[in-house]
Amino acid sequence: MHRVTITIDEELMSALDQYMEAGGHRNRSEAVRDLVRAGLLKTPEADDSARPCMAALVYVYDHETRQLSKKLMHDHHSHADMSIATLHVHIDEATCLEVSLLKGQKTDVEHFAGHVIGERGVRYGQLVVLPADLEQGEAPHVDRRTTGRHPHHSS
Repeated sequence: MHRVTITIDEELMSALDQYMEAGGHRNRSEAVRDLVRAGLLKTPEADDSARPCMAALVYVYDHETRQLSKKLMHDHHSHADMSIATLHVHIDEATCLEVSLLKGQKTDVEHFAGHVIGERGVRYGQLVVLPADLEQGEAPHVDRRTTGRHPHHSS
């Protein structure tokens, strides 16, 4: 690790402290590292469409829309290599929320998500993509619930 000194005005420091507390960070360094990682993901250099990723596709749909539930299930089965798991929740009699965990090449995951979100009857959808080395490895961050490092495993 490298030690870096930065100068921050009072208002920004207050916002950083609030972020740190809300996020469960033990110190400002952890909070700043998380913010830097998140910021770097948004740079053009980080937009490598061929890289492996993990993603969460969240969408709300009207299950009474003709054949929509069947189409969505078919889409997930057709992409079984990409689909890790799906959580299905009934919001009300006609509305369902699903959270699908996906893995694969970023372009493939984005294409699949766009197809699902674009289906007639899907009212809301959002894809959260995280870069992932899908090989087994150790995380570069510390698990906030324990004092040591923890392993990450691919499925």
